[in-house]
Amino acid sequence: MDLKIQNKIALITGSTQGIGFATAKKLCEEGVNVIINGRSKSKVNKAVNSLKKQFPKLDIKGIVANLKDKKGCDKLINKVPHIDILINNLGIFEPKEFEKISEDEWIKMFNINVMSGVRLSQHYLSSMINQDWGRIIFISSESAIQIPKEMIHYGMSKTAQISISRGIAELTKGTNVTSNSIMVGPSKSEGVMTFFETIAKQNNQTAQEIEREFFEDARPTSLIRRFADVQESASMIVYTASALSSATNGAILRVDGGVVQSAF
Repeated sequence: MDLKIQNKIALITGSTQGIGFATAKKLCEEGVNVIINGRSKSKVNKAVNSLKKQFPKLDIKGIVANLKDKKGCDKLINKVPHIDILINNLGIFEPKEFEKISEDEWIKMFNINVMSGVRLSQHYLSSMINQDWGRIIFISSESAIQIPKEMIHYGMSKTAQISISRGIAELTKGTNVTSNSIMVGPSKSEGVMTFFETIAKQNNQTAQEIEREFFEDARPTSLIRRFADVQESASMIVYTASALSSATNGAILRVDGGVVQSAF
């Protein structure tokens, strides 16, 4: 299917691995010129080189910038004057008892997961409006609706993304610019898998046993009863970034594996 976004420019934050990298690859398959972002120069270069080998005709770039604060966001913005598609994918998670989450940890979670997307959206929205085409996408989570008791600060940040995305959509009335959020479910990303493998070793269990227990105890409402592959999330993200999704605006789209017990 031709998604009609060939030659568009897309910036994906936190895209050296996981859902971000899978999304970048799928965008390249549609002929989109992508900009990879990450904190590590070596990881950014590795991701860019991998994509360039597969898509030599595309203009694929990498920007090393830590988006944890305004300084890092400004650094990225200064190097990327124009984009058509902004995918606010950067995010961190940290299971921690509510009473033990420090104020600094609350602020760190909010700055990285929420304010990075806010700052970039504030900058690029006006140019999208002026050219009468653009896509802003926030990668949220099922944790935005069913707040996990083991990481309430993470759930807070994901709920905030949904509110911001909808608010931005209200500013796009009558244009060909859209702003949407996508709630992904538990996913088989490198970070998540490393986390579960560590727990498995500590408990003298296999990763498969830990996964089964996770869906029995922590996410019992999951309908697919497994971690989603990052490609499954990327497919939804790329469609939402495409020209074919032009009537989808201000929406919460779900790739949550049915974790959220609601039809709406």
